[in-house]
Amino acid sequence: MRNLMINLNRPRRSVLYMPGSKERALEKAKTLAADALILDLEDAVAPDEKVRARGLVCDAVREGGYGARELIIRINGLDTPWGGDDLLAACSAGPDAILIPKVESADMLLNVARDMDAGNAPDETLIWAMMETPLGMLNAATIAAATPRLGCFVMGTNDLVKDLGAEHTPAREPVITSLGLCILAAKAHGLAIVDGVYNAFKDEDGLRASCAQGRAMGFDGKTLIHPAQIAACNSVFSPDQSALDLARRQVEAFADATAKGEGVAVVDGKIVENLHVETARRLLAKADAIAAMEGA
Repeated sequence: MRNLMINLNRPRRSVLYMPGSKERALEKAKTLAADALILDLEDAVAPDEKVRARGLVCDAVREGGYGARELIIRINGLDTPWGGDDLLAACSAGPDAILIPKVESADMLLNVARDMDAGNAPDETLIWAMMETPLGMLNAATIAAATPRLGCFVMGTNDLVKDLGAEHTPAREPVITSLGLCILAAKAHGLAIVDGVYNAFKDEDGLRASCAQGRAMGFDGKTLIHPAQIAACNSVFSPDQSALDLARRQVEAFADATAKGEGVAVVDGKIVENLHVETARRLLAKADAIAAMEGA
């Protein structure tokens, strides 16, 4: 099932968390090459700064100046003293999306969607769901189908590892099953999905390896904790030139074969069917979207 509210071609290679209580950080974000910004009211903000941060973030969204970057407000949990007010304020500000922490059920998102409608959130403001608990992993399929407002899963691997009593490993074996469940649910219901953070922000080789693994698994991009990680993520999650060249030749060869009444084409000695062409077209559309964003 395809969620028609979300543009899956929109670049989400690098999704950077920015602390909502830091005015300089919110301003600096306007100059960074991240595809999307999560203006954070939750983990990055101390309790005595929560209310002030809410005002700063919502004002920043209203004032704009972030170009083509996708803007997401991460609110505090709805079971905290700040979550309800965060949600209402975010609805009024009208970001591209509102990120809900620790989503564990479809009913939770249905309630959020109703509150957003009651709070007059713009139709274009989507829900993004933090997937970061064992129960959330087990309910990923029903969560993904909860509401048309849902646009993206965001993996919260740090909290997930903590709740599992597991360990962070280079190949992420302890959370591979969880990642796979969320990828399956997201793809089945037409959602975007971005990978969890890589904590060692000075380890570029490790970051690139984690990005490559995420890309191979089907993630659209990766969440980041530091601007220094943006370039590596953008590089790994961008189509390379050889793949784009092959995609163009596949599309052209299949079009020629179709014009001749043939159902398949051959490129570089390999059969090209309609399914290969669909993949090629998606790749080319993604490259076009990245070029448009970087040229904006």
